[in-house]
Amino acid sequence: MLASPIINQRLLEHLNTGVLLLDADLTVQYVNPAAEALLEMSGKRCLGVPFYDLARESSEESVDAMEQAIITGHSYTKREATMQLHNQQQITLDYSVSPVSHPETRLPSLLLELQGRDRLMRISREEQLIAKQETTRSLVRGLAHEIKNPLGGIRGAAQLLERELPSTDLKEYTNIIIEEADRLRDLVDRLLGPRHIPKQEVVNIHEVLERVCQLIEVESQGQVELIRDYDPSIPELEADKGQLIQALLNICRNAMQAMLEARPAVEHPTLTLRSRTVRQFTIGHQRHRLVAQIDITDNGPGIPPELRENLFYPMVSGRADGTGLGLSISQSIINQKNGIIEFTSSPGKTVFSIYLPLE
Repeated sequence: MLASPIINQRLLEHLNTGVLLLDADLTVQYVNPAAEALLEMSGKRCLGVPFYDLARESSEESVDAMEQAIITGHSYTKREATMQLHNQQQITLDYSVSPVSHPETRLPSLLLELQGRDRLMRISREEQLIAKQETTRSLVRGLAHEIKNPLGGIRGAAQLLERELPSTDLKEYTNIIIEEADRLRDLVDRLLGPRHIPKQEVVNIHEVLERVCQLIEVESQGQVELIRDYDPSIPELEADKGQLIQALLNICRNAMQAMLEARPAVEHPTLTLRSRTVRQFTIGHQRHRLVAQIDITDNGPGIPPELRENLFYPMVSGRADGTGLGLSISQSIINQKNGIIEFTSSPGKTVFSIYLPLE
């Protein structure tokens, strides 16, 4: 038994796949709600508009391919296509093009099926990042144990040797051994990150951001402009306030140093701190009802492409005098709160986004 037109319509409206019907001129004749969400435009505004005005790939080949599909009657599918929407936003999606006859006019038409890939790609990327962080932490813990044991022995032997030296002039050498052993021990402790149990308390995220702003203003001596864009409706969360300040300060400090070192190419160093809430947000494999999103944006030179893949690993730094521990420690602190830090970077704009569950 064939379904009635009303049933067919309701089925299309409840699909997670975006569906559009285009005529021979590639003008939109029908769009379902899933396609409206992907294209970020209401159905009424989409009707009668050429599809390439709503979403366009960088090359003209996609339009030619659709026109050829109408002529030849051949279907095709494209994976992970990057499209620029009418509002200049970019999305990644899979889409299939199938030549059909218009259900009413019987004229040649195209049926487009759109599947958004951005969310799936982000979840996959986050799961990989979290897994890498866990592996790195396990490796660092094991390495720290192997380093600290002989360091303790070296330091103790140097102290015993110091007592037996016949001349005080020779103590200079044992002092060097002790000081270098202490320096290496401190470095290993920093690699391990925060070692005490987090002190959970009710924290207003904007108090944390304001404290970070104060510290950056002092360190930059007023050379960096700070822009605040806060959402006052964000509820308080339970966290270790000191650790949270440290995590955000590491990111802001890196941005400040990158901008100041890039002068005069960066004429007006600017750091923007933005807070918002996001509903029904997935971090890794876990979905959260409400998440706080903190964006830290700078107008510096950007992160070198060769560093981006391993940016959150310990000892990875783009600065000659950098230790490469700040971002690793920040990610570790945010991970303890079941959150995550992500970033996008290009010359003139780098954005670090911190996501913290608010349940």
